[in-house]
Amino acid sequence: MVIPGSGELSPADRGVLYGEGVFETLHLRPDGPWLLNAHLDRLARSAALLELPLPPRAELTALAARAAQARTGGEGALRLIVTPATFYATVGAVPATARRQRREGIKLITADLGLTARPPWSLATAKTISYAENLAATRWAKDQGADDVLWLRADGHALEAPTASLIWLTGDTLCTVPPQQTGILPGTTAAHLLSRAPELGLRPEERMITAADLPATDAIWLASSLRGLAEARTLDGAARAASPWSPRLLALLGFDGS
Repeated sequence: MVIPGSGELSPADRGVLYGEGVFETLHLRPDGPWLLNAHLDRLARSAALLELPLPPRAELTALAARAAQARTGGEGALRLIVTPATFYATVGAVPATARRQRREGIKLITADLGLTARPPWSLATAKTISYAENLAATRWAKDQGADDVLWLRADGHALEAPTASLIWLTGDTLCTVPPQQTGILPGTTAAHLLSRAPELGLRPEERMITAADLPATDAIWLASSLRGLAEARTLDGAARAASPWSPRLLALLGFDGS
């Protein structure tokens, strides 16, 4: 379902021609869009990198509220999209695949991006509607018999997945990759989880990790708005035991694991 904001999409829109637009995907809950302010903050950062004017925040907030009212029953998926010509929202169900991966975990593989550093013009830290490469990476992972792929730098350090942030547990420390140091998209779900980790007696930390060191961690997850957390039950074909922390962390995020 599409909920219009303002303006009309046209063939001449640079969002259509070049993918010069930004978006955010939010988890819809009975009390409204989850982490709305954090997502609007990231939308603003993404738009600034594209030098794309945003509508007033109050209008985006009102659009999100209208979209939330259009969704009845259960959890939902809300997307806010802004292009040079228009802004609008879409609302629908959370994909069954996302719910299954939240519940059962995922098969995760790694892949070298062949990069040691991002060029100064990189938009990797922006969430743009030019998402074809991300989706192609996910399709490639499925062709390899996996559910998702974890991108690596050329030096073997882990970065992120095409549509998710990396989270891992080592002892009592819950970790994620530092966006500022690596030039990856800051994860709203990952940031929220680490901010609340002390409630479960865990220490939050942003740090680097190599693919060679990942197998020795106590647990590995991908974090995203709709999945919440999806635990890696295999990594590059090697099976991993289910972590007792998965249901606790999902509950901390407000997901029931179903």
